[in-house]
Amino acid sequence: MACSQLQKIETNVHLKASAQQFYDVFCNRPHHIANILPQKIQSVQIHKGEWGTEGSIISWNYTLDGKKVVAKEVVEGIDKENCKVSFKVLEGDLLGLYKSFKLNLQVTPKGNGSVVQWTLVFEKQENHIPDPHTLLQLVVEMSKNIDSYLTQENN
Repeated sequence: MACSQLQKIETNVHLKASAQQFYDVFCNRPHHIANILPQKIQSVQIHKGEWGTEGSIISWNYTLDGKKVVAKEVVEGIDKENCKVSFKVLEGDLLGLYKSFKLNLQVTPKGNGSVVQWTLVFEKQENHIPDPHTLLQLVVEMSKNIDSYLTQENN
């Protein structure tokens, strides 16, 4: 029996928006992402708890690799001081491929803008399953769209 292990992939996205502005969208207002990027994110809904609180359960309806998919996540950790938030997938399409899946984001001020670091931590169901690079591309695209939305709003 092959022993399963956690793997991770990560990327950084440079933003014009401040760390606080960007973090606020993911921590407190993720439901607005569907308005910013409707072609990729169809809806973000809360099932339990309140926006911006640990333990809240949120579902995402989104398009990945041309398919409409869903993910139900718990907001596992919030660190407002360091602009960090982590989501753990509880159910949905990703768990067909991965035994466990977590998304962590941290936004750090940099110059006039900020840098968001996305880390995807996952455990594959089978060794041949590919790393979730298309999901990483989606969060990069989402980050850039949110950034341009935030910086347009303030001009």
